[in-house]
Amino acid sequence: MASSTRSLVSTTILLLVASVAAQVVTVTAPSPTTATTATSSTTPASSTERLAQTVTVTATVAPSGSTVPSITAVSDCHTHGTANWCMAGTEEYQIIGPTATEEFQAQYTGCHTHGSDTFCVDDAGEDVEILVGTAAESGEAVSEDPAGSEEHCHFHAGVEHCVGGSESEESNCDATDRNYNIGLRVGLLFVILTTSAIGVFIPIITTRFKILSKNNIIFIILKQFGTGIVISTAFIHLFTHAELMFGNDCLGELKYEGTTAAIFMAGLFLSFLMDYIGARFVQWRQNKLVAADPEDRHVTDGDKSETSASSTPDNKIVYNHGHSHGHSHGAMRGPSPMEEKINVWNLEAGIIFHSILIGITLVVAGDTFFITLFIVILFHQMFEGIALGTCIAELPTAAATTVYKCLMAGLFALITPIGMGIGIGVLNKFNGNDPSTIIAIGTLDAFSAGILAWVGIVEMLARDWLHGRLANASLIRTVCAMLALISGMVLMSVLGKWA
Repeated sequence: MASSTRSLVSTTILLLVASVAAQVVTVTAPSPTTATTATSSTTPASSTERLAQTVTVTATVAPSGSTVPSITAVSDCHTHGTANWCMAGTEEYQIIGPTATEEFQAQYTGCHTHGSDTFCVDDAGEDVEILVGTAAESGEAVSEDPAGSEEHCHFHAGVEHCVGGSESEESNCDATDRNYNIGLRVGLLFVILTTSAIGVFIPIITTRFKILSKNNIIFIILKQFGTGIVISTAFIHLFTHAELMFGNDCLGELKYEGTTAAIFMAGLFLSFLMDYIGARFVQWRQNKLVAADPEDRHVTDGDKSETSASSTPDNKIVYNHGHSHGHSHGAMRGPSPMEEKINVWNLEAGIIFHSILIGITLVVAGDTFFITLFIVILFHQMFEGIALGTCIAELPTAAATTVYKCLMAGLFALITPIGMGIGIGVLNKFNGNDPSTIIAIGTLDAFSAGILAWVGIVEMLARDWLHGRLANASLIRTVCAMLALISGMVLMSVLGKWA
């Protein structure tokens, strides 16, 4: 009996020991954002201790929320009040610097990190700190606005457009108050005037003083370069910018989606109509003179000289000499002096319409974008001046005297500075996001695009290459002219990124 009791007590004690050993096992469960490292140890001291195991789990990875965004460069730098901001993709970050004595750049590159701080490199090789911590951790857009919301400002053809911010979309269509460097704008007005004059007068002066003839390969290269400039201006600059204007959120949704194309078509048709009416008028006048004097084969002495020039090997076009039965001594009737003058009028009208807008939008652009836009427009005016100048220089004496040609060139040189003067006058009142302003700029851009498309493609490209000097030109002339044509289109298209 006593032995049975001792056996029962021993069994009970063993069971209790085993139960306690099982409770010694400790586990620290891993969190969803931590990595786990598990270690187990057993001490085989006895059959009882073998029942006990110890498991330890540790967290070794920091929360993912502290990850610093990867930034390689920032651009579109601008100011909001006294703070400087730059864009990295779709995010906006504050820039610490530059100081009052340093230049605020449009972009910074070579971004890197030092610990938890992010820095980018300026043009002088100095580090500029980018504040990214607050925006990355909170998930809220940083802004100087008390509401902490973000405002994005960008330019459409020089007209600033801002979206976002604590205010509604409609309130952002109001004019943006900013300080303008008026003295700088007045000074650069004369730079634009000089550059435009150089571009447009060089072809006229060189042909007037026989430095270059109209058949010289250099003049042909300039002419084809100008043709490329005109075509690219029509489509890349004007048509695209007109679409951007009519797509402005401040204008609201257009009921007719083809508005830009319709206005473009109106400009193109008007140019065609002017050419057609001019040609019919010239033909009517020639027929009337021939009916009065059948022996008179020429309308003016100017026509006679042009007929002689057009019979050269470089130009196979000959004029209709006014026969009442209307046949011509060649493959097709070439343009009369009056028709050539109308063509140049069309070209200059298309250029003038948008050049005055260029002057206004250049001046009203904010200081952070002004210099960039100025440099682009400087080249724009030079190239357009060459294009117009070569066409004016080609006008025969019967169509335009040297004084008349200089007046046409002078009008082009003055028109953009006049636009800049208007812009300076309305600097503190101009609102590029006002619906009436958007409609005016968009309409003139699209209309000018139609005019220049007709002149560039029909009057310049097709006439020179299909029926003019280049129809039967030598291989060297053809290759040089083609390269010049492509260069004009490419260069002006690249400038279209900014203006």
